[in-house]
Amino acid sequence: MYPLQVNVTMSIHKLPAGSGYDYLTRQVAALDATEKGHTGLASYYTERGETPGVWIGSGLDGIDGLTAGDPVTAEQMRALFGCGLHPLAELRQQQLEGPDLTIRDFQEVTQLGVPFRVVDGVVSSFRLEVAKRIAAINTAAGLTADAPLPAADRARVRTEVAGEFFLAAHGREPTDARELAGQIAKDSRPRTQTVAGYDLTFSPVKSVSTLWAVAEPAVAAVIEQAHHAAVKDALAFVEKHALFTRTGPQGIRQVNVRGLAAAAFTHRDSRAGDPDLHTHVAVANKVQTLDGRWLSIDGRVLFKANVAASETYITALEQHLRETLGLQFAERPGTDPAKQPIREIVGVDPRLNQRWSTRRAHIHTRRSELAIQFQEDHGGHRHRSKRCIWLSRPPWRPATPSTNPDPPPSNAPPGSTKRQQ
Repeated sequence: MYPLQVNVTMSIHKLPAGSGYDYLTRQVAALDATEKGHTGLASYYTERGETPGVWIGSGLDGIDGLTAGDPVTAEQMRALFGCGLHPLAELRQQQLEGPDLTIRDFQEVTQLGVPFRVVDGVVSSFRLEVAKRIAAINTAAGLTADAPLPAADRARVRTEVAGEFFLAAHGREPTDARELAGQIAKDSRPRTQTVAGYDLTFSPVKSVSTLWAVAEPAVAAVIEQAHHAAVKDALAFVEKHALFTRTGPQGIRQVNVRGLAAAAFTHRDSRAGDPDLHTHVAVANKVQTLDGRWLSIDGRVLFKANVAASETYITALEQHLRETLGLQFAERPGTDPAKQPIREIVGVDPRLNQRWSTRRAHIHTRRSELAIQFQEDHGGHRHRSKRCIWLSRPPWRPATPSTNPDPPPSNAPPGSTKRQQ
C-alpha cells in the first residue's frame, strides 16, 4: 500500500519582510466600509476590491491597543509585517510626552522583539556586472541595451564574470568547472530575506463557493459564517499543536507560546474572476513566550502541521454546514484514485463547479503546453533529467532491468507514485 496524495484546503507560504504582504492589502480597494457582507453574484463582475482584514489570534492579548476583530490598517501591516515592530508603532510614538525624551524612548515603545532585517531591492554585484556587459554587447551590435541575448552568449558572459569574481575572492583561477559553477550559483543567489510571517490560505471545496455565490443573501451569509468558524477551528488547532518558538544555543529548546497574532483577509473571487470564497490569514512571525519575550515562530513545526490543519478546517466546515443548513457531502465522482477523495455538496451541479474553475483550467492548459514544448526542445523523452525519470516511474518499477522484478501491488494504478503534490 502506498499513501494517497492529499487534497490540501489550507496552503501555507512564507511572507518576506519589507513589502511581502502588499498583495493582501492592495486588494482592499472598493467600498471603504469595514462591513461589506454578501452583495450578490453580480458584484463579482462589477466591483473590484475586497473587505478590509481583521485582527485575530489569542496572541493579540500581548499587544497593547489591539483586540481580536479590530480592522487592519495599512500602517499597522507595514509596522508589523514590513518592519517587525508593534502594529501601533506610529501612534505610540505620537503619544509620547515629556521634555527629556530620547531616541531610545521612541524605539522602546515601538519594539516587539528584534525588528526585521529588510533587504528589498538589493541586487548582487555579480548580476549587475553581467547585466552591464550584456548591455554593452547589445549596444555595440546596434541593439537596445535590454535586447535578449542568445543563451550561448549569455552563458559565456556569466562564465567570464564568475571567473573574475572567483579570482578576486580566492586569489587564483578556478581549478575546474565545479568551482566555477559554485561561484556562479553563490553570486546569483538572492540574499536571504527575513521571514515576516506565514500566509495560511483557507479555501473550501468548489461546491461551497458555488452555492455561496448563487444562494439568497441570508443563506450565503450562513455559508460565510460557517467558513469563518471553520477557519477559527483550524487556527485553534494550530495554536494548540503547531505553534512554538525555540530558545537556547542554536535553538536547541522548543518552548510554548501564548498564541498567534494574525490579520485575516477574506476574498471573494479568484485571479480569473470566478467566485472563490477563501481567507488569507497572515500570521506574524512574532510570538510571545510564557515569560514575556517576543521571538520568532518555529516554522518547521508549522509546515509539518499543514495537512492536519487543512483536514481540521474542511472537517469543521462540513460539520458547520450540516448543522446550520442541513447540507450533505459526498465524494466527487471521477476523483484521481491516487488522491484522497474530494467531498462536494450534494445537489450542486458539477458542471457549474467546472465552469467557475477557470484558473485551474488555465493552469492545466499551460502545463500541457509547457510539457509539449519541453519534449520538442529536448527530443521527447530521450534527454529527460533523472528527476523527471524518477517522477514518472511507478514506485514498484525498478530503475534498472532486473531478472526478477517485484510485481506491482494490485491496487497500484498505472503511473502512480509515492510523491505527494
